[in-house]
Amino acid sequence: MFSGGLKGPHVAIMSTLEIVFLATYFGVLTILATYGSHRYRMAYLYYRHKFMLPTPKGRLEQMPRVTIQLPVFNEMYVVERLIDAVCRIRYPRALLEIQVLDDSTDETCPIARACVERHQAEGIDIAYIHRENRKGFKAGALEHGLHLAKGEFVAVFDADFVPAPDFLERTVPFFADTEIGMVQVRWGHLNREFSILTQAQSILLDGHFMIEHTARNRSGCFFNFNGTAGIWRRKTIEDAGGWQHDTLTEDLDLSYRAQLKGWKFTFLPEVVSPAEVPVDMNAFKSQQHRWAKGSIQTAKKLLPKILKSSLPFAVKREAFFHLTNNFAYLLMLVFSLLMPLSIVVRFKHNLYSTLLLDLPFFVTATFSVCFFYVATQRELGMSWGRRLKYLPFLLSLGIGLAINNAKAVIEAVLNQESGFTRTPKTGAEGKKAIAVQKSYRGKKNWLPIVELAFGIYFTGAIWLAWHLEVYASLPFLVLFQAGFFYVGISSLLQDRFRKSAPSTPEPPSQQFGSEAAV
Repeated sequence: MFSGGLKGPHVAIMSTLEIVFLATYFGVLTILATYGSHRYRMAYLYYRHKFMLPTPKGRLEQMPRVTIQLPVFNEMYVVERLIDAVCRIRYPRALLEIQVLDDSTDETCPIARACVERHQAEGIDIAYIHRENRKGFKAGALEHGLHLAKGEFVAVFDADFVPAPDFLERTVPFFADTEIGMVQVRWGHLNREFSILTQAQSILLDGHFMIEHTARNRSGCFFNFNGTAGIWRRKTIEDAGGWQHDTLTEDLDLSYRAQLKGWKFTFLPEVVSPAEVPVDMNAFKSQQHRWAKGSIQTAKKLLPKILKSSLPFAVKREAFFHLTNNFAYLLMLVFSLLMPLSIVVRFKHNLYSTLLLDLPFFVTATFSVCFFYVATQRELGMSWGRRLKYLPFLLSLGIGLAINNAKAVIEAVLNQESGFTRTPKTGAEGKKAIAVQKSYRGKKNWLPIVELAFGIYFTGAIWLAWHLEVYASLPFLVLFQAGFFYVGISSLLQDRFRKSAPSTPEPPSQQFGSEAAV
């Protein structure tokens, strides 16, 4: 392709191939820029509607009965913390029921059962429910619990959450509006300060909740229950068809089905429910894989129905971007392969001026990410230093995840089934490391080898750009190189990394592991 000695018709053929190549390159870049520009729209909608604070409409004539469901699977390091926190939630005891839906196959079972029995002795209506099989995974556990539940409203908390005592006091009043089907609160982060990886995850989640959820909810578009830290009207779940397990994101699926039925949701960014984010790369990648695959599965399942409905165009447009956003990772993977080669093609034909065509696309696709997350941290009161210092890493991390998440998208498109892989929880808080078993760490696979290969590929591209004096491309090439190397190396060597801070001894009831988590 890059030989300069070919004559006659071969030159025309090669020129055609190169034109097709560059057209593909700019086509992919255009689509990525379109998805990137959507972040500007989210920020615009947020600032336009940020002062439309949600308030309960009227008053409930009487306090309703509430069931709190705690779906658990092999969570021995955090299950006791969860149960204790939920039992501290303020609500009339006669109207509150708690279900511990434990599908565990390890030491979690005796820990959870003992904790439940302790709170039962204190007069709390709490039940330990154990299934012999994991049919339907989390969705199956929630559906099973719903058949046994006594509440008109159902709140859900995952194992790594620590809800505040006033959770029900601040969410239940919104159901005075009979059209409200679900109330979601914002996630906090118990271990934001643990490492640069947990800092980055916290920023990503802050953007999703603070900007995206607020923008979608207050502009009248659909937004989703996040699987935890929310409360449902039971009638809404049943009217929407109940919990279904044909996607890996049963929460997203149910949310869209319920809103298609006409139910309204409310998001409360001022109410925060703290949770743990994954502390090692493989656990983070596993979580991202599940979310990416599940969102595409939900898009395939529901997007045709949404687009054919009589919903306003703005709602359809936002649903399209929301449900298909993870396709950008597949495009990013293709773009990663094409970008270094495009430099070679343009150098060969002295098309240096076309490098300027990349600038508006990069501004749209890349700077939109910077603007979006800086705005997020500003809304949360972070200083300028804290807003900016993690941005290069955040950009590189997003690029480095492209292979992992592109694989998830391909699996969803090809209808390749996979089980629900839980995100391991270690009980980490702040900067403290906690000793855990190996089974409570993210699983390794072959992807890090591919990620390292991409890092090497971009190392060659950096050398080439420097040699050809195409200096304008260097910052972007370095971002790609750093992202793939960081994700790949972190995935391979996570067991060798240790926190410099001493690990925190576990409570006697939880001393089952011997190795430090990362």
